[in-house]
Amino acid sequence: MKKSIFLLVVISLFLPLFSFATIGVGVLTGKIVVDQELKPGVIYNLPDLVVSNSGDEVSDYSVTIQHREKQPELRPAKEWFDFEPKKFNLEPGKTQVVHIRLTLPVTGAKPGDYFALVQAYPVKNAVETAGATISVAAAAKLYFTVSNGNIFIASYYRVVSFFETYSPWSFIGGGVILLIILILLLRHFVSFNIGVKVKKK
Repeated sequence: MKKSIFLLVVISLFLPLFSFATIGVGVLTGKIVVDQELKPGVIYNLPDLVVSNSGDEVSDYSVTIQHREKQPELRPAKEWFDFEPKKFNLEPGKTQVVHIRLTLPVTGAKPGDYFALVQAYPVKNAVETAGATISVAAAAKLYFTVSNGNIFIASYYRVVSFFETYSPWSFIGGGVILLIILILLLRHFVSFNIGVKVKKK
């Protein structure tokens, strides 16, 4: 009896040393629904995703696009999305706002309804327990619709949205390129002859 009590006391003293930290992730954005029809070739800034560290361990996080199995909606490609920041560190209980940019391709974006999961996950997203691996992730649902369009309209929208998205640097860069083209054209089509004449007395 005394041995079992002694054993219980020893186990209770050392038990806190064997407690494990948990890695957690949460998404505070429930659903992202884009009401307007999106045009092929345009760059869109979508509503932000808010990611939280719901665990009790500091961890690095990232964001990606996932799809449901056998979903009836069209699947947007992962390459259409950019996240800022792409990777970030969170302490327990802290949150991070992630900006989402959607760039619809000029060709390849079929008209119709799209669905995706905007998923946040810890970079150390696998927790091993007794031979099993548990993946930790949280996601917000994303819905949007792509309108009908042809390649010429899509190309026009891509140029316009590029200049609007990256303004003012896009205008400065475009102005410099136009100036260089004008100088090259002038040099090619217009020749200047500069000479000095000495007048004889």
